[in-house]
Amino acid sequence: MINRRIRWLGFVLLACFVLLFLQLNNFQVRQAKALVNNPHNLTLLPDPYMLPRGDIYSSDGVVLAMSKPTNDGYGELRVYPSATATLFAGITGYESVAVGNATGLELEYNQLLAQHNSPASTLGQLLTQHKTTDDITLTVSAALQEVAANALAGRTGAVVAIDPRTGAVLAMYGNPTFDPNLFSVHGGPKGKSAYDTVMSNYNKLLSSPGDPLINYATAQAKAPGSTFKVVDTSAIFDRAPKLATNVFPSVPYVTLPETDGQRLSNFGGEYCGGSLAVVLLWSCDTAFALVGQSLGPEKLYLEASAFGFDSVPPIDLPAGEAAASNFPSPQDFVGDTPGLMKSAIGQENVTATTLQMALVAAGIADNGVIMSPHLLDKVIDDEGNLVETYQPRPWRRATSVQTAETVRQLMLGVTENPLGTAYGKFPAYLFPPVAAKTGTAQIDAQGCGTYNWLIATAPAGAGQTPTVAIAAIVPIPPGSSCVDSTGAQVAGPVVAAVMQKALAMQQ
Repeated sequence: MINRRIRWLGFVLLACFVLLFLQLNNFQVRQAKALVNNPHNLTLLPDPYMLPRGDIYSSDGVVLAMSKPTNDGYGELRVYPSATATLFAGITGYESVAVGNATGLELEYNQLLAQHNSPASTLGQLLTQHKTTDDITLTVSAALQEVAANALAGRTGAVVAIDPRTGAVLAMYGNPTFDPNLFSVHGGPKGKSAYDTVMSNYNKLLSSPGDPLINYATAQAKAPGSTFKVVDTSAIFDRAPKLATNVFPSVPYVTLPETDGQRLSNFGGEYCGGSLAVVLLWSCDTAFALVGQSLGPEKLYLEASAFGFDSVPPIDLPAGEAAASNFPSPQDFVGDTPGLMKSAIGQENVTATTLQMALVAAGIADNGVIMSPHLLDKVIDDEGNLVETYQPRPWRRATSVQTAETVRQLMLGVTENPLGTAYGKFPAYLFPPVAAKTGTAQIDAQGCGTYNWLIATAPAGAGQTPTVAIAAIVPIPPGSSCVDSTGAQVAGPVVAAVMQKALAMQQ
């Protein structure tokens, strides 16, 4: 009888131990994240600005964001080394107790950068909690970012360079920018004067021309002009292949239907026409206006959507820091054929971010697949262990392999044919074959002001695999005089500088 009771007691104790072990695992593993983030969890009470925070590094090992000890009662102040602060402000964003919020990667990867419990991988770690901060390394190179900034030379605009094979962002710079160190001050009663200065700086930036707090490369969409003709050309092969054999009339303008004789003229009023290959390298507006009319709104809309228009690219930035580009729906063109023809040349109500046009170039480069753009490369814990490496993944199939290859070869004419709009911008003694498309969109009706674009990918010769895709925009604003500017003249040198450096870094 006694042995029987002892056995039952043993079973009960064993069952209690098993239940305790399961509940411990439940709390430590399964419900860990929910419990940590529960607002009633008293462990959340310490001010996060008083705790350590992980660093952010560029792909070439440059510190972009770090925390330094302070003696002001907080313990840690987030700072951005001056050499790269403005170069990366649109990417890193800022984390500021004075402003009271965070942006950019500081917000996107806050759960990694902020102090948190390390995942339990052993029984011992289940019984003890280890606090850690993670460092993150980006795909963006500080050296290439500097080249992009120098090429823009203080002008408004943006540059995005992507590895089309993986979606890794190699450079992403927009101007105007800002210095996140303007917000690196602790507030509170003792720091009221410093706090007031921070808020004054913040409010000035909010009202500054060009919206420096809004990433020009990802969140400011402008008319893409003739760079959109890459989408038109893809639509021909994908949705109306008979148009590929058209010979377009050599004319200086076309008369818009459904109007009282309004004209759509070529840039500068020149005559142009011919085969698809010729009108693309020449960037013939009259021909592509007719292409838009022949394709119709539905086919053009479907092709634009396939390339990512009307969707926010899935880049790892907080919501609202990347914007959707726009191509109007078929319903918007009912009774508006002139609008469709103007949209086909990247004007009217068509808008695109620099990131979007870099993704268009990347889709043509990567045999029709657009990989998800990403800024994160890897995560390292505070003991130097690799926690995570980003795994590339496709975003969408923009076009077929055959169409992408065909359009890429047609784009070579833009840089290699003497009639091409970017001829001479990528000399053979400095560059491998570069497939490109220029764009010059009017900002106002008088043409005094243009959005100057160029998109390109290389190496793009027969049998080569492109490893870099780039888009750049450099606006010439209205009121600065009616200068004769084009995408090749203004944005071409910017793309060339970034392309040359990016290809050299990959060797």
